[in-house]
Parts: sequence; C-alpha cells; structure tokens
Amino acid sequence: MIDPDDPQPEEGSRRPSSDTLSERDFVRLAVIIERHAGIRMPPSKRTMVEGRLRRRLRVLGLPDMNAYCRHVLDDGGLDGEMVDLIDAVTTNKTDFFREIEHFRYLMGTAIPALSRLPHRPGQDRPLKIWSAACSTGAEPYTVAMLLLDRASTGAPIRHEIVGTDICTEALAAAKSGVYPLDMAKMVPAPFASRYLMRSRDDGNPTVRLVPPVRQSVRFGHLNVMDPVYPMATDMDVVFFRNILIYFDKKTQQKVLEKLCGHLRPGGYLFVGHSETITNMDLPVKQVGSAIFVRS
Repeated sequence: MIDPDDPQPEEGSRRPSSDTLSERDFVRLAVIIERHAGIRMPPSKRTMVEGRLRRRLRVLGLPDMNAYCRHVLDDGGLDGEMVDLIDAVTTNKTDFFREIEHFRYLMGTAIPALSRLPHRPGQDRPLKIWSAACSTGAEPYTVAMLLLDRASTGAPIRHEIVGTDICTEALAAAKSGVYPLDMAKMVPAPFASRYLMRSRDDGNPTVRLVPPVRQSVRFGHLNVMDPVYPMATDMDVVFFRNILIYFDKKTQQKVLEKLCGHLRPGGYLFVGHSETITNMDLPVKQVGSAIFVRS
C-alpha cells in the first residue's frame, strides 16, 4: 500500500508546470482513488503521485501530466487506466515474518484453540487462512513456511491459504515467488535453508521460494471496497495488517464488517500493531496485541 514515509517537499515550494499536477487535477484524481480503492490522498501526497504517474506517461506515450489528466479525466480514458492508476499509486511494503509476535501467536495459541472448535480445522476440514491485503506475498508465504515446518516435525495440518490484493503488479510478483535477496534477511536461518533457493546471478541476487511453499498459497485480485467478496464465509484466520491507516473511519468500519462476515465464530482477525479497532462496533473481542476473535 501507500508508503507514509515517502519524502514530500513543502507545498509552498512547488512551481506549476505541465509536468506537475494542478491542484484541481490532483483533487479529481484523489477522489477517484479514494472512491475506487478507499485510499486517502491528502495534499501532502501530491508530489509522490506525480512521481509515480511519470512512468505511466512514458508507457502511454504522453508528453506531460496535463496530457495524462486530459486522457484520464476528460477524454474517457479512465476505465482503461484504472488498474494501472491504482497500481501506480500503491507501494507494496512488506517483509517475511513481519510483526513476528503475530506468527508466534498463530502457531502457539490460535491454531490449538481452533483445533478444539466444532468441524475442527486442519482435521475435519482444511484450516482456512486469508491474507486480505497480501502485497507481494510475504505474509501468506510466511504462514505457508510455518505450516510446512510444523508438518516436517510430524504434526501436519491440512490447510488452504489465500492471498488477495488490489495491485496487479504485486500479485504477479507474489505468484512468481521471487524476491530480492535483501528480503530474505528476515527469514530465520533454518527456514531460509529449507524453503529459499538463491539465484546464481551475483549482479541481481534473488531468492525463490521452493515449490511446496509456492503451491501452498493461492492468489487472486480483490478490492476491499467491492460490495461483495468472493471468499468463503468460514475463514479460520484473516490477516488485514497495516492497511487500515490508509482509510478513513467510515471506510475502516465498512471493510472490517465485511471481513468479519467471512470469519467463522472463534476465528481470528489480525490487524497491524499500529492500528486499533477497539472502539468500533464489530463482533470481535481482543485477545492479544492487535489480535481479535470472532464472537
């Protein structure tokens, strides 16, 4: 999603030109982005959006930002550009084993508790886990590694892991299972030796997840602003971490209500450690740091 750490110059230092967004055009684009994806675009993001859209100018063969805005906003090009516009303004910041306390809770507390529920997940039916804003896939692949590691110790759990995201570029990267070598730094050494394959290209060092990990996760495109989610309504675990901060309160409530509707009673919702939902009217109770159980 959008990176709040993108550096932004002071608004007063800007000079209007054909290669920058006018205030009017930025507002029009911001309204479209928020309406379609729920992502707020305050004025402080204007320069960031310009930088991201310059790549689209080159792809489309347009001379400047004014021409892009005419194409998208005035000449009927929005429908054909919407996917690429959303891809351009989202930054997919993710890491393996990010907020590792959540994964410890998942394996040590949540899964044992779920196994005691009726229609025991992992035994009577697959354990169903959904990463609802999966970015380039590090989160669901982390879960896959943990479950495969558990299976290697003689305690296998049948499972289905789904990752969804609004960004088509991020999903393509997730499906490939190939990552810059730097991303592997967060993977514990025993997991890295078992589940990562390093490329032989020293000029572009990458790692690729082994086939059993890649095959454990199914990816699909989903915009959480859509009125209906084509997902099972008996999910055992939903991850929706570090996304709420980009939505206003009304959108947060609306999206979380729908996500809770896809959790089975006793299922777990994980949000980001910097996010809070305790004052919202939702059918969940808090059981840990940014961890909630469906009532």
